[in-house]
Amino acid sequence: MTQANLAVVVIGRNEGDRLRTCLASAKRSPACTAVVYVDSGSTDQSVTLAQDLGCEVVTLDLTQPFTAARARMEGFERALQITPNLDYVQFVDGDCELVTQWMEVAVDFLRQHPDAAAACGRRRERYPQRSIFNQLCDMEWNSKIGKTRYCGGDVVLRVQALREVSGYRVDLIAGEEPELCVRLRAKGWSIWRLDHEMTLHDAAMTRLGQWWKRSKRAGYAFAQGADLHGAPPERHWVKEVRGAVVWGLGIPTLVLLLALLNPLFLLLLLIYPLQVVRIALGGDYHGTIAWWRAGFLVMGKFAEVHGILTFWSNKWRRKSAALIEYK
Repeated sequence: MTQANLAVVVIGRNEGDRLRTCLASAKRSPACTAVVYVDSGSTDQSVTLAQDLGCEVVTLDLTQPFTAARARMEGFERALQITPNLDYVQFVDGDCELVTQWMEVAVDFLRQHPDAAAACGRRRERYPQRSIFNQLCDMEWNSKIGKTRYCGGDVVLRVQALREVSGYRVDLIAGEEPELCVRLRAKGWSIWRLDHEMTLHDAAMTRLGQWWKRSKRAGYAFAQGADLHGAPPERHWVKEVRGAVVWGLGIPTLVLLLALLNPLFLLLLLIYPLQVVRIALGGDYHGTIAWWRAGFLVMGKFAEVHGILTFWSNKWRRKSAALIEYK
């Protein structure tokens, strides 16, 4: 079997040593024919580092808004210039390390499944023990194996499929991968999560404020995704928006209004700790981590609704979105 042409597109900003690890992991793979690093305005030595490692470097125009989707697409276009007959592209964030043999496994799978547009594997946190937030991220990455609806930022994509849907939407500040998958599936392509290690990620999330911003960004992505693809039959992220609005805004507002009539109605807020108990006892996790997870899932609805309201406000005012970054 002839070797497929696969390029790795790495995106990042001020990732430091994490970027060195990421680029080195891409270049050591025999499946890789080219590595493109896309820099989003770094103030450290990221660009020089990538050049010294022999990578093709794209620096984004500072006068245009940064988005991960824009960075990926500009990197992809450069990869096509380098390798016009490109078959596959591995997108990966600069704070990740590609696991040895992952790309070979992914390419082999895509070759055997011509209807598959994307293959992703298990992303793990490098330092889950450093904070509860890192640990929650590691649990989040552990999605189901097999055919799935969405992929994340680390993924091997079939170039034919990516071009068929015109790639990522560069104006999305979050949720660009699931939105891409919606359009891929509408064209008859499938998305797969393989039972194989893929990347080590360093969320470097140690503060509550970082977690809040990340959850707010998720809420923004839910609202924008529902706005784009919320109509039947897809109903993209409609359930997530509804849940965040009910728990993060609707119930507190209703209880406070009722409390104006009788303060005893404040007891209705006990529904929140009861929800924590329900999630903790009914989930797949046990022990202390189950309670932490449940608590942050419930509290996260308030951050998500913050992001949802931000999206709705921006849309109503016709205001361009700004990145919501937690690092």
